[in-house]
Amino acid sequence: MNIKHLVWLRNDLRWADNPALYHASQQGYIAVLFTITETQWQEHKESDAKTGLRFGLMRSLCKSLAGLGIPVHFIIEDRFSALPNAIHDFCIKHQIQHLWFNEELPTHERKRDQAVHSQLTQNNIACHIEDADLIVAKPVFSQQQTPFKVFTPYFKRWLDLLSQQDPTPLPAPEPQSTPLPETTLPAHPDHSHREDLWPADQTIARQKLWQFCHHKEKHYHEDRDYPAQPATSTLSPYLALGALGPRQCLEAIHYTCRQEDKPWQDSVWLKELAWRDFYRQLMVHFPSLSKGCPFKPETNALNWRHNQAEIDAWQQGKTGFPIVDAAMRQLNQTGWMHNRLRMITASFFCKLMFADWRHGEAYFMSKLIDGEYAANNGGWQWSASTGCDAAPYFRVFNPIRQSETYDKQGEFIRRFVPELTALDNKSIHNPTTQQRQDCQYPMPILDYKPARAAAIAAFDALKGLK
Repeated sequence: MNIKHLVWLRNDLRWADNPALYHASQQGYIAVLFTITETQWQEHKESDAKTGLRFGLMRSLCKSLAGLGIPVHFIIEDRFSALPNAIHDFCIKHQIQHLWFNEELPTHERKRDQAVHSQLTQNNIACHIEDADLIVAKPVFSQQQTPFKVFTPYFKRWLDLLSQQDPTPLPAPEPQSTPLPETTLPAHPDHSHREDLWPADQTIARQKLWQFCHHKEKHYHEDRDYPAQPATSTLSPYLALGALGPRQCLEAIHYTCRQEDKPWQDSVWLKELAWRDFYRQLMVHFPSLSKGCPFKPETNALNWRHNQAEIDAWQQGKTGFPIVDAAMRQLNQTGWMHNRLRMITASFFCKLMFADWRHGEAYFMSKLIDGEYAANNGGWQWSASTGCDAAPYFRVFNPIRQSETYDKQGEFIRRFVPELTALDNKSIHNPTTQQRQDCQYPMPILDYKPARAAAIAAFDALKGLK
């Protein structure tokens, strides 16, 4: 085969509905390139669980590509900064004339891609950049051609643009030769993830997508806040690494809504996917978000507390607040946390412990199998009331009331805080001192009412700094 086209896959680990892979395959014989930059991933605080799933998906994809007769190559470097020279040298060695890749939006990834583009085009190797993995890839601007800073008007315009798009997924490339021997991944440190929960197989990911849309999407808006129920999609790890494509999600939503005779625009799960787009586009329009800065600059004046003992207790799931501890143990044990619980634990960290949201954000990234910088940052800034579309600063979740509302029978708490299993459904949300001693469960690390009052007073003091 005379291969002139190289497809560089990153966080788009799938062979179907992949713009770069499909469009390159229409131009001639192709090869695929994976780049492994573990030091960079570690500096970005990507979790072992996410890295484990990444390697598993690459291994699965190597098998699928071999079946299509598409050769696979690897480049291993420590950091992104080494890739422009490494990819250039690879292209020269293999007489590659065209490099194809899908756009990525985080700041470091954009700089990496710009450097690769510059290096290759200066040496007469063409770069073809396809749309990023967003539901609506084009910038979503207001009538004044400015980026939205609030989600609700963004979502309205987002839906308008989405209605003009073709939701049909792109097909997989056609086989370009007889099957090839499967390429073996280079040796790498062992990174484990919960394979029982998220098998590293994009075919299974698509099956999970359709099962969710067929059986759960209809009641998603009613059930999604209850962590004991298996009501959410749990597809975020696959979306984070691109094992599922945006048009694949849209296709499933459209089909399901037609079957239920309801407008696809009313899908609450679609709205959650819009939040994901919103946060990722904000990173492009407001680069300071990638540098640890709050969207609301006046909140830089907040004097966050740093109580390491409280932070340790929060990380370990030993705060003495059962719903918070159950959530943190779920994160530590599985690499994933239910979305309602992400809000509860982040609010507890920022508003009650009054700890700097950046420390909580970093801890989540270091554990989450679905960790995406934009979504994680957006969620934490929402909870800390420092973001563009943040919760009002006076909204402080009461963890006991949240527990009583969303885990009424204590089913989720019992699953992850087994020492409280024997308590009745009322006591389990806030055990008495004697019950805590009997269960060997810690006393609360803080008192809700004064902690809430102190947080509100701190934000009140910012008035006039805007």
